[in-house]
Amino acid sequence: MSALARWCHRHRLAVVLAWVGLLLALGAGVGAAGNAFGDSPTSQDTDSAKATALLQQASNSAAGKSGRVVWQLKGGTVSETAVRKAMTGALEHIADAPGVAAVSSPYTPEGRAQVSKGGETAYATVAFDRDVADAQIDHVKELATAPETGSLHIALNGQAFTVNPEANPVADAMGIILAFVVLLFVFRAVWVAALPIITAIVGVGTSAVAVLLLSHVITLSSTTLTLGSLIGLGVGIDYALFIVNRHRANLMAGMAVTESVAKSLNTSGRAVVFAGLTVVIALLGMLTLNVGIINGMALGAALTVVLTVLAAITLLPALLGMLGPRVLSRKERGELTGEARSRPAGRAGLWARWAEQVQARPKVLGVVALAVLAALALPTLSLRLGAADDGNLPTTSTNRQAYDMIADGFGPGFNGPLVLAVQAPTAADKAAEAKLVTALEQVDGVASAAAAPMKEGQTVGVISVVPATSPQSAATSDLIHHLRDKVIPPAEQGTSMKVYVGGVTASNDDFASVLKGKLPLFVLVIAALGFMLLTVAFRSLLIPAVGAVLNILSIGVAFGAVVVVFQYGFGAGLLGLGSAGPIEAFVPILVVGIMFGLSMDYQVFLVSRMREEWAHTGDSRRAVRVGQAETGKVIAVAATIMVCVFGSFVFGGMRVISEFGVSLAVAVAVDALLIRMVVVPALMHLCGRANWWLPRRLDKALPNVSVEGPLDDPVHPQQPLVREPQSAYTAD
Repeated sequence: MSALARWCHRHRLAVVLAWVGLLLALGAGVGAAGNAFGDSPTSQDTDSAKATALLQQASNSAAGKSGRVVWQLKGGTVSETAVRKAMTGALEHIADAPGVAAVSSPYTPEGRAQVSKGGETAYATVAFDRDVADAQIDHVKELATAPETGSLHIALNGQAFTVNPEANPVADAMGIILAFVVLLFVFRAVWVAALPIITAIVGVGTSAVAVLLLSHVITLSSTTLTLGSLIGLGVGIDYALFIVNRHRANLMAGMAVTESVAKSLNTSGRAVVFAGLTVVIALLGMLTLNVGIINGMALGAALTVVLTVLAAITLLPALLGMLGPRVLSRKERGELTGEARSRPAGRAGLWARWAEQVQARPKVLGVVALAVLAALALPTLSLRLGAADDGNLPTTSTNRQAYDMIADGFGPGFNGPLVLAVQAPTAADKAAEAKLVTALEQVDGVASAAAAPMKEGQTVGVISVVPATSPQSAATSDLIHHLRDKVIPPAEQGTSMKVYVGGVTASNDDFASVLKGKLPLFVLVIAALGFMLLTVAFRSLLIPAVGAVLNILSIGVAFGAVVVVFQYGFGAGLLGLGSAGPIEAFVPILVVGIMFGLSMDYQVFLVSRMREEWAHTGDSRRAVRVGQAETGKVIAVAATIMVCVFGSFVFGGMRVISEFGVSLAVAVAVDALLIRMVVVPALMHLCGRANWWLPRRLDKALPNVSVEGPLDDPVHPQQPLVREPQSAYTAD
């Protein structure tokens, strides 16, 4: 790493220009090609997937996208002549529009049920062709809203008309501004505050345009870009901060700029590379789930982390070389020109004194911290996965307005009907379908059930079932399972009829069930990977085992936070994040990968310094104390920055991203302050020399990886040692 640092320092202008050129080249590519974001199939083995496949095979219009045009007349009914004429004309234009397969109007005998009992609300369903273009859907939106007046309100919802809230750039920028303020307040030097942010922005900016181009190669969700920015800014600022902090310490010790950059990269830079590797491995571990949308997000986030690490170990050394001693504050530079190099060690600083307290009372502090962590993670036991419906969107959204009008006029279940695909090849099967509709109408939790008429020769039918509860309700999920397990099997018995429960609501429920079943195994796989990496890095069995268990606990805290805010609804309304509802199904999977990687980061930075001291002195108690004291400040600052960055995404207006922001911000704060600064050192003090034990055969078999860099004057652990007083620390 020192050779790379020296090269980047020597060719600093070329390195900076190379990064600028890369960013401009990728940006030009995006300008020419654009992006190709889209959703990929979630699973092919679920009941809802079979329903969709059956409808597509039969070329049924229900297999394509569909949406609703909802209108409401203030102080009157939708049957008034003027309203009827305006909306009938609009629906006729929509029916003739390209890409539209069918339109069901409430002003026909077959559509009378599409008018609410009070007559103030009505809706029309628009079914699109399977290969409909976005521009064609936009044209239909214009036609649908054209008749709107002061008293006639028109809104759209449904799969085809879904409009996802856009990210709030002001909220995103606020996280960066807060990070700058924190760094400036702690280090009192403008360039110390600016360098980590500049490095992170370059890394994230490069990765963002790379992800846009990557969307042409693999299927990526548009959420991938925002998620990558969230992760990249957090880890990018932290990684650069660790290197800059080591560089400053080297300069204050009297080292020349060139040598300081080389040594910083050869110590903290190694830890940054290893920490980034753990995050990438945790993210790529999601590929084992083989779920399309998660695969894309994992690859996009991993690419972001790779580029931020690359920026930290190439661009940052070049920038440090350009700045020279100006990376120090004016006061610090003044001390260097005076007698600062020979000044005696000051009194112990805050983190040094705290390290002494942990060493003195490891049992009490460790037990208290573990109790707090367990309490914070307890809500995880009630975690419910699903998909929040349009009722959680901002009230200004057309989807939310249509949702509210439908719920008020027809009931909440109308916003998420279940679509039953019925394979009925014989006359007896068609008769069985009619009996099934009658049975469905008698089921508790079903508001209505109706079968679409089957044309002559058609063998696939559609039954629409409207639940009595909203799409995101737990009762709706229970109804889906009840229909599949108790209602449909008796109707199929003795016939060749096959019935599959599909539709958007059922698809979301199936997706949640698939991921919930894979979540425990995924956590164990990620924990095992982390254990192996730490074993190689620290030549120990106990430290990786403790780290893996505590990482799982920090993930539990992340889940607990998101359950309290979004599932229980405490504070969600105040944050503008909608009402209480289920947690988006893919959020816990991604939080596991991201949080495990970030937890490993702090473990690497903390324990690598401890192991460096252990290799020098062979004194385990001193190694733990010194390692905690010397990394406590920078870990606390890094965690504060991550909380600022992640927290800013909570206010971005996107519920899914807000779930990531809340869970990661809370988990990072707790992980850094309780787990790394209390529990880990307390347990290591109690275990003593056992922390560094590794069987000789295993030690010989494992590859040698030096996370902390080459040691200047290591002391063999078995040598007699002269211990320094506990208070021998420089001031923070």
